[in-house]
Amino acid sequence: MAKSLEDLRNIGIIAHIDAGKTTTTERILFYTGASHRMGNVDDGTTTTDFDPDEAKRGITIYSAAITCFWKDKTINIIDTPGHVDFTAEVERSLRVLDGAVVIFSAVEGVEAQSETVWRQADHYEVPRICYINKMDRIGADFERTLNQMRDRLKARPVPITIPIGAGPTQNPDPFRGIINLLTMKAVYFDTESRGENITETEIPDELRDQADLARMELVEAAVEFNDGLMNAYLEGETITTEQMIPILRQATLDRKIQLTFCGSSLSYIGVQPVLDGVSAFLPSPLDRPPVSGSNCHSKKPAIETRAPDADEPFCGIVFKIVAEPHADLYFMRVYSGKLKSGSRVLNPRTNKKELINQIWHIQADSKEKIETDVIGPGDIAGIVGLKETATGDTLCDTQKPIVLESIKFPATVISMAVEPETNADRKKLNEVLARLEKQDPTFQCTINEDTGQQIISGMGELHLEIIKDRILRDFGLNAKVHKPRVSYRETIGKKVKGHGEFHQTTASGNRYAGVTLELGPITDDKSDAYVNKLKPDALTNELRYILDETAKQLLDGVGYYGYPLMGVQMTILDVDYRLNETEEISLKAALDRAFDDAMNAENVVLLEPIMKLEVVCPDEFLGNIQADLQIRHATIFGQEQRGHLTAIAAEVALAKMFSYSSQVRSLSQGRASYSMAPLKYAPAPKDVLEKMLG
Repeated sequence: MAKSLEDLRNIGIIAHIDAGKTTTTERILFYTGASHRMGNVDDGTTTTDFDPDEAKRGITIYSAAITCFWKDKTINIIDTPGHVDFTAEVERSLRVLDGAVVIFSAVEGVEAQSETVWRQADHYEVPRICYINKMDRIGADFERTLNQMRDRLKARPVPITIPIGAGPTQNPDPFRGIINLLTMKAVYFDTESRGENITETEIPDELRDQADLARMELVEAAVEFNDGLMNAYLEGETITTEQMIPILRQATLDRKIQLTFCGSSLSYIGVQPVLDGVSAFLPSPLDRPPVSGSNCHSKKPAIETRAPDADEPFCGIVFKIVAEPHADLYFMRVYSGKLKSGSRVLNPRTNKKELINQIWHIQADSKEKIETDVIGPGDIAGIVGLKETATGDTLCDTQKPIVLESIKFPATVISMAVEPETNADRKKLNEVLARLEKQDPTFQCTINEDTGQQIISGMGELHLEIIKDRILRDFGLNAKVHKPRVSYRETIGKKVKGHGEFHQTTASGNRYAGVTLELGPITDDKSDAYVNKLKPDALTNELRYILDETAKQLLDGVGYYGYPLMGVQMTILDVDYRLNETEEISLKAALDRAFDDAMNAENVVLLEPIMKLEVVCPDEFLGNIQADLQIRHATIFGQEQRGHLTAIAAEVALAKMFSYSSQVRSLSQGRASYSMAPLKYAPAPKDVLEKMLG
């Protein structure tokens, strides 16, 4: 087991949209023998983009898990989406991965979503290597991309390979191969064999100085992390590749450097060295620290750890659920112990046992059953049979419970109403939406109490469009979908007290309770949303529990205008308790009235989603784009040159950006592109509220 764990790599491929993630994955699958044909994104024939929506749009929507083998290593690869609307797919993949390959376009460099996925990888402390792709495109610039990585990501890229030339074949010095700084050889990839035939030669004389300088920088990066090697280097000794590799690997695992490769996946150049880098430098499950979690069933909740060992108690995390017509498929990463088909495990969140009916290895959309019906530490597999498990839930040994850190997802920013075409379809629509909500943690469904309509919410227009297509195509349900609208939030503007009392006289006696509370804005991430300042003897334990749970439900509910609350802290100051009169009903009613007293129109602030926007366009259309952004009340806070293009960075209210994709194409003759990501919620202008109230 230990030997196989050493040779296992669980990696993700992450990047901005159109940086070449799926094309690179296709090349990897071909070179490792996992696929006998090499798919093409433009033709909709890739292995990982198996969903009809993905093939139609030429983008990755759902993270796909694939197992392949390179030399003596087993590599589980998850190809993740680059589009910001599907950032949850990246978030939940990074939660369970040991390492990552981050891909950048040599033309566009570090783009908006590149920064987002880099921050996500930082949050989960994922070691990574980098691959600068598209070196054969017009405007490709290896050094510029390295500098952007240093400036924008605060990264420390250390090149392992450098390009021979740059740009397409019509360039005076086109991209045609790489120099491997470990072997100090020029490497050329035969396009006739689709990159399978590789030739190593001496470095051309005109590139020798450049290669020697890059090799020296690589050596200096290595000796920095080892005093013995540093002394030897300063004394003039030659540092060998064999001496450097373990040090470079440890520095990568410690996230102090990011070894960087270059190539062109579309032209079959430079992909195999990236595979070598995955094998040599990215971690196995044994290289990662043991996972920690809380034992919620002990009298004093304590932090426990689980090492990647088959003899440890079983624990794993469900990071993805795919709603399939017959039975949902649950993707799980096992951290410790063994999981057998037919066994029962505990879900600590629900405190219920779940039956493991079947275990499958996943190869994109096809399923290959594990012969032994058992999986162990480091394995990523699909589980069939779970009933009440949600994304982010821990599953563990029934006798050794543990709750691992769950996965946090961003708030939804856009919503639309959806209705069945006939009343007979209403129940089916509710069931379909519930399944989709279970599958996608950034998709939410609520019912508008005034109209009775189902309101679906998501991360962007494309996200909801995909959901709509799935309702129609996968579940065969015709539904009317209304225009999308902004998902507003409510918060409290300042600290304010509220008081509520409940009196009722019944045949069985009097009921009474009084509650005084304070609502205020949460000013930092460390503050609790709920604080109970009652003295220990102010209420019975049972009533105190009821008070706490009801308060938390109110904070998770809606505010004065019916929008979800955000950033509100509730503090219970006092409860007027009367023996034999204060019970569950009266306490809940008094708390509701105190909450309503504080949450009134004078104190409530309506919040709207503000988006981080990046528009990249040719210089000739820059004026048109800027003028349009001003009309939309966008705040432009920077722009920079990227070759012959200009990138504009701005902040803008989502409400001003509906149908922007068609507008930006119109303004630039189809030559501009943009990306938009949720940034924050900010107070909405007064006219927004006035329009709502009509």
